[in-house]
Amino acid sequence: MSSIVLFGPPGAGKGTQAERILGATGLPQVSTGDMLRAAVKAGTETGLAAKKFMDAGQLVPDTVIIDLIRDRIQEPDAINGVMFDGFPRTVPQAEALSSITPVSHVIAIEVPDERIVDRICGRYSCAGCGNVYHDLFNPAPKGGCPCGSWEEKRRADDNESTVKSRLSAYHEQTSPLANWYREKGIFHSIDGDRAIDEITSDILRSLGH
Repeated sequence: MSSIVLFGPPGAGKGTQAERILGATGLPQVSTGDMLRAAVKAGTETGLAAKKFMDAGQLVPDTVIIDLIRDRIQEPDAINGVMFDGFPRTVPQAEALSSITPVSHVIAIEVPDERIVDRICGRYSCAGCGNVYHDLFNPAPKGGCPCGSWEEKRRADDNESTVKSRLSAYHEQTSPLANWYREKGIFHSIDGDRAIDEITSDILRSLGH
Protein backbone atom coordinates (compact mmCIF):
# COMPACT_ATOMS: atom_id res chain seq x y z
CA MET A 1 0.00 0.00 0.00
CA SER A 2 1.31 3.43 -0.92
CA SER A 3 -0.46 6.76 -0.50
CA ILE A 4 -0.45 10.25 -2.03
CA VAL A 5 -0.38 13.60 -0.23
CA LEU A 6 -2.00 16.59 -1.94
CA PHE A 7 -1.52 20.09 -0.64
CA GLY A 8 -1.61 23.70 -1.73
CA PRO A 9 -2.75 27.12 -0.53
CA PRO A 10 -6.43 28.04 -0.24
CA GLY A 11 -7.80 28.87 -3.67
CA ALA A 12 -5.16 26.84 -5.53
CA GLY A 13 -7.72 24.51 -7.11
CA LYS A 14 -7.06 21.43 -4.97
CA GLY A 15 -10.72 20.37 -5.01
CA THR A 16 -10.89 20.23 -8.79
CA GLN A 17 -7.60 18.37 -9.12
CA ALA A 18 -8.42 15.99 -6.27
CA GLU A 19 -11.48 14.74 -8.17
CA ARG A 20 -9.36 14.12 -11.26
CA ILE A 21 -6.62 12.32 -9.28
CA LEU A 22 -9.22 10.09 -7.68
CA GLY A 23 -10.73 9.30 -11.07
CA ALA A 24 -7.33 8.33 -12.49
CA THR A 25 -5.96 6.37 -9.52
CA GLY A 26 -9.06 4.95 -7.86
CA LEU A 27 -7.66 5.87 -4.46
CA PRO A 28 -10.14 7.07 -1.82
CA GLN A 29 -9.81 10.66 -0.61
CA VAL A 30 -9.02 11.09 3.07
CA SER A 31 -9.83 14.42 4.68
CA THR A 32 -9.07 14.62 8.38
CA GLY A 33 -11.92 17.11 8.86
CA ASP A 34 -14.42 14.70 7.32
CA MET A 35 -13.02 11.82 9.37
CA LEU A 36 -13.30 13.80 12.60
CA ARG A 37 -16.91 14.71 11.95
CA ALA A 38 -17.78 11.11 11.02
CA ALA A 39 -16.05 9.66 14.09
CA VAL A 40 -17.78 12.11 16.41
CA LYS A 41 -21.16 11.36 14.82
CA ALA A 42 -20.57 7.61 15.08
CA GLY A 43 -19.51 7.92 18.71
CA THR A 44 -16.35 5.87 18.28
CA GLU A 45 -13.69 5.83 20.98
CA THR A 46 -11.44 8.11 18.92
CA GLY A 47 -14.40 10.30 18.00
CA LEU A 48 -15.33 10.80 21.64
CA ALA A 49 -11.73 11.69 22.46
CA ALA A 50 -11.70 14.25 19.64
CA LYS A 51 -15.06 15.69 20.69
CA LYS A 52 -13.69 16.72 24.08
CA PHE A 53 -11.12 18.96 22.42
CA MET A 54 -13.53 20.27 19.79
CA ASP A 55 -16.17 21.15 22.40
CA ALA A 56 -13.51 23.06 24.34
CA GLY A 57 -12.55 25.01 21.21
CA GLN A 58 -9.11 23.40 21.10
CA LEU A 59 -7.18 21.81 18.25
CA VAL A 60 -7.45 18.03 18.14
CA PRO A 61 -3.99 16.62 19.03
CA ASP A 62 -1.92 14.89 16.38
CA THR A 63 -2.11 11.61 18.33
CA VAL A 64 -5.89 11.52 17.93
CA ILE A 65 -5.68 12.39 14.22
CA ILE A 66 -3.13 9.64 13.66
CA ASP A 67 -5.42 7.16 15.44
CA LEU A 68 -8.22 8.16 13.06
CA ILE A 69 -5.95 7.66 10.04
CA ARG A 70 -4.72 4.32 11.37
CA ASP A 71 -8.33 3.15 11.57
CA ARG A 72 -9.18 4.54 8.14
CA ILE A 73 -6.36 2.83 6.26
CA GLN A 74 -7.49 -0.53 7.59
CA GLU A 75 -10.75 -0.28 5.64
CA PRO A 76 -11.08 -2.42 2.48
CA ASP A 77 -11.13 0.49 0.01
CA ALA A 78 -7.73 1.67 1.28
CA ILE A 79 -5.86 -1.54 0.47
CA ASN A 80 -3.90 0.16 -2.35
CA GLY A 81 -3.40 3.43 -0.47
CA VAL A 82 -5.32 6.69 -0.10
CA MET A 83 -5.02 10.32 -1.13
CA PHE A 84 -4.54 12.60 1.86
CA ASP A 85 -6.09 16.04 1.42
CA GLY A 86 -5.01 18.71 3.92
CA PHE A 87 -2.83 16.39 5.96
CA PRO A 88 -0.07 16.45 7.03
CA ARG A 89 0.36 20.16 7.71
CA THR A 90 3.54 20.00 9.79
CA VAL A 91 6.75 17.97 9.89
CA PRO A 92 5.76 16.17 13.14
CA GLN A 93 2.51 15.11 11.48
CA ALA A 94 4.44 13.87 8.43
CA GLU A 95 6.79 11.89 10.66
CA ALA A 96 3.84 10.31 12.47
CA LEU A 97 2.13 9.51 9.19
CA SER A 98 5.25 7.83 7.81
CA SER A 99 5.21 5.45 10.77
CA ILE A 100 1.80 4.00 9.83
CA THR A 101 1.62 4.15 6.02
CA PRO A 102 4.13 4.73 3.20
CA VAL A 103 3.72 7.85 1.04
CA SER A 104 5.00 7.55 -2.53
CA HIS A 105 4.14 10.99 -3.95
CA VAL A 106 3.59 14.45 -2.51
CA ILE A 107 1.86 16.81 -4.95
CA ALA A 108 2.04 20.53 -4.16
CA ILE A 109 -0.14 22.81 -6.31
CA GLU A 110 1.59 26.18 -6.22
CA VAL A 111 0.05 29.52 -7.21
CA PRO A 112 1.53 33.01 -6.60
CA ASP A 113 0.00 34.76 -3.60
CA GLU A 114 -1.28 37.69 -5.65
CA ARG A 115 -3.18 35.32 -7.92
CA ILE A 116 -4.70 33.57 -4.90
CA VAL A 117 -5.88 36.94 -3.57
CA ASP A 118 -7.48 37.73 -6.94
CA ARG A 119 -9.16 34.34 -7.11
CA ILE A 120 -10.63 34.37 -3.60
CA CYS A 121 -11.55 38.03 -3.24
CA GLY A 122 -13.41 38.06 -6.54
CA ARG A 123 -15.63 35.06 -5.93
CA TYR A 124 -19.29 35.17 -4.98
CA SER A 125 -22.29 32.88 -5.23
CA CYS A 126 -26.02 32.81 -5.78
CA ALA A 127 -27.75 32.54 -2.42
CA GLY A 128 -30.67 30.83 -4.15
CA CYS A 129 -28.96 27.84 -5.78
CA GLY A 130 -25.29 27.99 -4.73
CA ASN A 131 -23.79 28.55 -8.19
CA VAL A 132 -20.33 30.09 -7.85
CA TYR A 133 -19.23 33.12 -9.89
CA HIS A 134 -16.21 35.41 -10.06
CA ASP A 135 -15.83 39.11 -10.81
CA LEU A 136 -13.10 38.50 -13.42
CA PHE A 137 -13.12 34.87 -14.50
CA ASN A 138 -16.80 33.89 -14.40
CA PRO A 139 -19.19 36.77 -13.81
CA ALA A 140 -22.88 36.06 -13.34
CA PRO A 141 -25.04 36.64 -16.42
CA LYS A 142 -26.71 40.00 -16.83
CA GLY A 143 -29.90 39.92 -14.85
CA GLY A 144 -28.50 37.41 -12.36
CA CYS A 145 -28.31 33.67 -11.98
CA PRO A 146 -30.37 31.55 -14.41
CA CYS A 147 -31.97 29.78 -11.44
CA GLY A 148 -34.37 32.72 -11.14
CA SER A 149 -33.84 33.39 -7.43
CA TRP A 150 -30.78 35.59 -7.74
CA GLU A 151 -29.23 37.06 -4.63
CA GLU A 152 -25.49 37.77 -4.62
CA LYS A 153 -23.67 36.29 -1.64
CA ARG A 154 -20.04 36.89 -0.63
CA ARG A 155 -18.22 35.29 2.27
CA ALA A 156 -17.17 37.77 4.94
CA ASP A 157 -13.66 36.26 5.11
CA ASP A 158 -13.08 36.54 1.35
CA ASN A 159 -11.26 39.85 1.77
CA GLU A 160 -7.65 40.76 1.05
CA SER A 161 -6.37 41.07 4.63
CA THR A 162 -7.90 37.76 5.73
CA VAL A 163 -6.67 35.92 2.64
CA LYS A 164 -3.14 37.27 3.07
CA SER A 165 -3.17 36.20 6.71
CA ARG A 166 -4.26 32.68 5.72
CA LEU A 167 -1.55 32.53 3.08
CA SER A 168 1.10 33.65 5.55
CA ALA A 169 0.06 30.90 7.97
CA TYR A 170 0.06 28.36 5.14
CA HIS A 171 3.60 29.24 4.03
CA GLU A 172 4.88 29.23 7.61
CA GLN A 173 3.44 25.77 8.20
CA THR A 174 4.14 24.05 4.92
CA SER A 175 7.55 25.41 3.91
CA PRO A 176 9.39 23.10 6.35
CA LEU A 177 7.07 20.26 5.32
CA ALA A 178 7.89 20.75 1.64
CA ASN A 179 11.61 20.67 2.39
CA TRP A 180 11.17 17.52 4.49
CA TYR A 181 9.48 15.70 1.59
CA ARG A 182 11.98 17.10 -0.94
CA GLU A 183 14.78 15.45 0.98
CA LYS A 184 12.96 12.14 0.59
CA GLY A 185 12.76 12.60 -3.19
CA ILE A 186 8.97 12.30 -3.44
CA PHE A 187 7.99 15.99 -3.64
CA HIS A 188 6.46 17.26 -6.89
CA SER A 189 5.85 20.99 -7.36
CA ILE A 190 3.04 21.72 -9.83
CA ASP A 191 2.42 25.14 -11.37
CA GLY A 192 -1.24 25.78 -10.55
CA ASP A 193 -1.51 29.09 -12.40
CA ARG A 194 -2.44 27.53 -15.75
CA ALA A 195 -5.34 25.86 -17.52
CA ILE A 196 -6.99 23.14 -15.45
CA ASP A 197 -6.26 20.38 -17.99
CA GLU A 198 -2.56 21.31 -18.14
CA ILE A 199 -2.30 21.10 -14.35
CA THR A 200 -4.02 17.71 -14.35
CA SER A 201 -1.66 16.38 -17.04
CA ASP A 202 1.42 17.39 -15.02
CA ILE A 203 0.01 15.85 -11.84
CA LEU A 204 -0.84 12.54 -13.48
CA ARG A 205 2.56 12.47 -15.18
CA SER A 206 4.19 12.95 -11.77
CA LEU A 207 2.13 10.02 -10.49
CA GLY A 208 3.19 7.84 -13.41
CA HIS A 209 -0.23 7.84 -15.09
